Order: sequence, then C-alpha cells, then structure tokens
Amino acid sequence: MPQPKSVLVTGSAGRVGQAVCKELRVRGQRVRGWDLKATPGVDDARIGGLDDPGKLREAMTGVEVLIHLAAVPDEDDFVTKLLPNNILGVYHAFEAARLSGVKRVVFASTGQLGHHGPFPANGSTPPTPRNLYASAKMFAEGAGQAYAHNYGMQFLALRLGWCPRLKSDHAVFERDAFSRDTYLSPGDAGRVFACAVETEQPFTFEVCFATSKPVEKTYFSNAEARALLGYEPQDRWPEGV
Repeated sequence: MPQPKSVLVTGSAGRVGQAVCKELRVRGQRVRGWDLKATPGVDDARIGGLDDPGKLREAMTGVEVLIHLAAVPDEDDFVTKLLPNNILGVYHAFEAARLSGVKRVVFASTGQLGHHGPFPANGSTPPTPRNLYASAKMFAEGAGQAYAHNYGMQFLALRLGWCPRLKSDHAVFERDAFSRDTYLSPGDAGRVFACAVETEQPFTFEVCFATSKPVEKTYFSNAEARALLGYEPQDRWPEGV
C-alpha cells in the first residue's frame, strides 16, 4: 500500500471542501484544512485567507499535495470579489506551494469552461467560458500549466460539475436537464479529489472533467479522470445531494 500523503485543502470548510476532507480521512491521508473558519472534522484546521501569503506558506510546511478549492464559488463582482480571490488568491496559493516544495497541486476548476459545448466536452476541448468567473478559472489553469512546466510541479485541473450548495439550487435541477446531467454529488467530489491525491500515474499538467453519472446525456466526459485517476462516479442526481 502507498504511504499516506500530507494534504492541505484550502476552502476546507465549504460544501466540496468538507466532502473532500472526509473522504481523504477515510482513506487514511493526513489532512490539514485552510479556511476563513474552522473546518468540521479536521483536527489540523488552520484559519486564514488567500490574502496572507506568509500564513499560506506556513500552512504548506511539510505538505506533499495542495488541493486548492478556496474561491468565490460563482459569478460575482470582478473587481471586489473575483480579482482578489480567484486570480490574486490563486497566485498566492500556487506561489506558496512552489516556495514550500509542494510536488502536486490539484485545482478546482469549473465545468462552466465547457458551458457552450461542443459536447461531450473533455480536457482537450477548447474552453468556452460562461462568464467572468469561468474566465478567472482559465487564468488559474494557465498559471498552473506555467508552474508545472517551469518548476517541475504536477498540476491537475478538475473541471467540476455542479455540486449544489443551497436548497434553492434544487429547484433548478428539477426543471433543467443540463444541470441534472452535469451534477456532481458531494460524495463523488470527495472521491475524485482523493483519487487525484492517490494516483501514481505520471503527469505534468492535465485537465479533466468530473461529474456524477448523467441522468440522460453526457455533456462532460469523465473518460480522462477515469484513465488518469481511476475515478468512477457512484451517484446520479439526486443521489447524495
């Protein structure tokens, strides 16, 4: 059995973050959290924001894998929200990882980069960003590619399906087939990130989509996540919600 890895999860107190931390702990990985508030179920939970590169670097001491989830989670004001968190914050996180000797970065990108097709989209499909939020994720993917090739780090961008955070989101799923077919359950989110930590397949920079099982039609292909990570979704809307 491979030795457990030391993993820092930023955004660990969020909807996806808690699911990821739970799955990693179940699998015996050594988990450290990072968020603006304490992370339930994580003993080593650090408190801080993406605007403090010194604390971020301190939190990455001894870390082998960074899972970077912390971000404004959807479209918002660009200057006051997206720019400081989803662009400058990405730089602070990736730079802290480089300076701390982190070998692998797994980044939560978005299926909104495949929002306009062509379908089924995969990691090689040219991105079609839905909005400025998705465009900021394009910056992060580009930055990750530069870090991977310039500094010998492994970088994986997971373009995630929609993992609902609010009860009001459920009404959208009930009336919208695209949302149901691009659903990502919390359990499957935890599984795909855990697979990204555990994979021993060699890679430098890769982009994979990750969703649960579609109800009717495949819009985002899991084929690359399956081949590289061994990821197999277990849920289908509304399972696991």
